[in-house]
Amino acid sequence: MSRLQITVHCDGEMPLGNYLRKYAGISAQMIKRLKAVPDGMTRNGQHLRTVDPVSSGDIIFLHMPEVCKHLPNTALRLSVVYESSQILVCDKPVGMPVHPSILHRDDTLANWFAAQYPDCGFHAVNRLDRNTSGLCLIAKTAYAANFLRNGVQKRYYALVGAGLHGVGMVDAPIARAQASMITRCVRADGKPAVTHYRVIEEMPDCTLLELTLETGRTHQIRVHMAHIGYPLLGDDLYGGDCSRIQAHALHCGSMTLTDPAAHKIITLQAPLRAEMQAFLNRKDITI
Repeated sequence: MSRLQITVHCDGEMPLGNYLRKYAGISAQMIKRLKAVPDGMTRNGQHLRTVDPVSSGDIIFLHMPEVCKHLPNTALRLSVVYESSQILVCDKPVGMPVHPSILHRDDTLANWFAAQYPDCGFHAVNRLDRNTSGLCLIAKTAYAANFLRNGVQKRYYALVGAGLHGVGMVDAPIARAQASMITRCVRADGKPAVTHYRVIEEMPDCTLLELTLETGRTHQIRVHMAHIGYPLLGDDLYGGDCSRIQAHALHCGSMTLTDPAAHKIITLQAPLRAEMQAFLNRKDITI
């Protein structure tokens, strides 16, 4: 169970429940859960009800009822880039899914998290594909997950074939391909999707891109780059060249967010994985 400290800032007095909903970002559903927990809401060690008045300067503690329900796997290893009482950011390797599935029951990020943080909730804020590497943000509480919604800026790096120049935007709706549970495609009846790209380095046999997203559709970067004729290297699902790299060349290398515990803006980085960096070493390029 996670513990959240909130300092009240308001004019005059107001009921605790009103303050939590209007100013602290606590949902009505979470407040209902807190009311069912012994000492779910306290001030100076004393239990509080949602109707009790609070005023500026009061320090409120919320005992968030969270538990990780996934199967723990203590054998898994991950590099933690940043951690606070509310969030965790790790550098996810290629080949590790974020969530368990029929084919991956106990070798996922969720299984690792369950072993390390059994008393915290597991809320994946950005869900990287199994073969996408880089920064992956996990909220330990539903409060943190809600706080971070639409508030995280990410930069991705990708390798595509040679020939792409400058900067550009792909604005093309994405839908699930017919007769497939996995593959996506650009289709008029799909959901809106916008990807921005910038060429960082052009090499004779490939191009390094920096990409940012306005939307977060499944496989968005992979689908959009294939749509304009530049599928990611190593992306066999969307027609990429797999002769020199075995997993699609996509990496979440930078992330900026506000830590919901410290309420400070942080920027985190993860260097390109070795098999992608090897392409750049030929010209002494480092991201």
